[in-house]
Amino acid sequence: MNYSEFVSAVNAGQIKQVTVDGEKITGEKKNGSGFETIRPAVQDPELMPGLIKNNVIVEGTAPQRQGVLMQLLIASFPVLLIILLFMFFMRNMGGGAGGKNGPMSFGKSKAKMLAEDQIKINFKDVAGCDEAKQEVVEIVDFLKDPTKFKRLGASIPRGVLMVGPPGTGKTLLAKAIAGEAKVPFFSISGSDFVEMFVGVGASRVRDMFEQAKRHAPCIIFIDEIDAVGRHRGSGTGGGHDEREQTLNQMLVEMDGFEGNEGIIVIAATNRADVLDKALLRPGRFDRQVMVGLPDINGREQILGVHLKKLPSVTSVDLKVLARGTPGFSGAELANLVNEAALFAARRNKNTVDMHDFEDAKDKIYMGPERKSMVLREEERRATAYHEAGHAIVAEVLPGTDPVHKVTIMPRGWALGVTWQLPEQDNVSHYKHKMLNELAILFGGRIAEEIFINQQSTGASNDFERATKMARSMVTKYGMSEKMGVMVYEDDSQQSFLGSVASRTISEATQQQVDAEVRRILDEQYKVAWDILEQNKDKAHVMVKALMDWETIDRDQVLDIMAGQDPRPPKVYVPENPVIDVVKDNSSTPPPLPTTH
Repeated sequence: MNYSEFVSAVNAGQIKQVTVDGEKITGEKKNGSGFETIRPAVQDPELMPGLIKNNVIVEGTAPQRQGVLMQLLIASFPVLLIILLFMFFMRNMGGGAGGKNGPMSFGKSKAKMLAEDQIKINFKDVAGCDEAKQEVVEIVDFLKDPTKFKRLGASIPRGVLMVGPPGTGKTLLAKAIAGEAKVPFFSISGSDFVEMFVGVGASRVRDMFEQAKRHAPCIIFIDEIDAVGRHRGSGTGGGHDEREQTLNQMLVEMDGFEGNEGIIVIAATNRADVLDKALLRPGRFDRQVMVGLPDINGREQILGVHLKKLPSVTSVDLKVLARGTPGFSGAELANLVNEAALFAARRNKNTVDMHDFEDAKDKIYMGPERKSMVLREEERRATAYHEAGHAIVAEVLPGTDPVHKVTIMPRGWALGVTWQLPEQDNVSHYKHKMLNELAILFGGRIAEEIFINQQSTGASNDFERATKMARSMVTKYGMSEKMGVMVYEDDSQQSFLGSVASRTISEATQQQVDAEVRRILDEQYKVAWDILEQNKDKAHVMVKALMDWETIDRDQVLDIMAGQDPRPPKVYVPENPVIDVVKDNSSTPPPLPTTH
């Protein structure tokens, strides 16, 4: 019944007994039936007097009391909540188990460990650095069978420092060592040691070597070690410099009171000249392995490794590609292969061929084609004469690199490009060849003056390169009879600010140097002028071919220089997807572009 009915029944004397439990009222009527009602939240002061007046038996229920454990839980709940929140934040910050990057784990090493079964790289995947591989084969033999060396009293080098330009495969070679030896491999960068807090770097070095001892025999690879291995005393913090403390701890761990049997440290850097001498002494980095840029044979091997990863390759001449990429590192050659595959994919082809590699090489050297750039006919003709001047001077002078390609298709920042590709890698620079290069650089401006009677800004880069080369011949290479074999400018004495240099010669000597540089430039300018005056007919034919086809290749250049009409350009016809990697010799060499 509702509460109103309950009150009416009480006043009518129909209720025998009630039990009050908070807002709930249950009971029995005089006729024996039970009932239940809910008392409103508003207090009814007349309820209890009415029940007593009508002789209703009133009973109440005692409030439930909480147990002792429940009372303790309720009382301690705020404290437990604070503790749980603290543990949660500490775990996320690195203080708890599993945290790795928080402030409470500063002293832990950030080295990543790869187990022996995780490393799939071996020496077959490393090409183009046979001498470097030979240097580290002993390390692999020692890790596989150390008793062979210990029996004769020999000890393997504690550390190997790999030195070389970026992208030459230093990290890849270190992984190949671990993959061949089947041992754990710890990898870390030099910059991972140092933090803003003092002592963190030294603590990380200790922790890293402790982990390595537990997994010995193993390899520790430190990339870019010059971040922590620079000369001590060069920092701003004196003996308390954090970087120097890290270096000191590394010196102790590599060759300190306690030995590190079975731990080989391999480090990589391209700045070995700035490393501390204590780090390079025998007992620490006993051996330095030079991992330089690959030569022509090395480039061919590297290209062969990367071409195996392509599903289909047609008529690709590895020797031509190797000769056409002088100075390329392994990483750059991998990028070349990838760019060629991208060209083939954009053309909806099922195979990658030599045409794709040529376009990829052009893009890497000169930038993408700017087909949307609209040039006036006068500008295209001026560019054609400029590039023809470079090409004709290069073909007439003896001992120069052959002209591989001439184009007036705008690419990158250049309106036109003349490519000279050396027939072999150039290790040293010789005076007669440098003089010829000066004349070739002047060929573009001279062609503009002779044929269109104009001077443009397109030769600015040519003049800059020519002046720099002539000055180096006089001041650094001793190639001037008048100035003799003396160094007049020393780059090592340049200030780190780049604007202040210590003078080593007098004003009078400087004037003589400038006069000698001017003489060399003027002489080669006249050489190029005479060549173009004598070959005007060839220049006109080459310009007509460039205006018609925009690009001419080696065969067409030879036709023009022989006084013949150039053959039409080759028409590219896609071939069927047949794997056919050609490895025979070719006369096409690698690019040294002269830009307009």
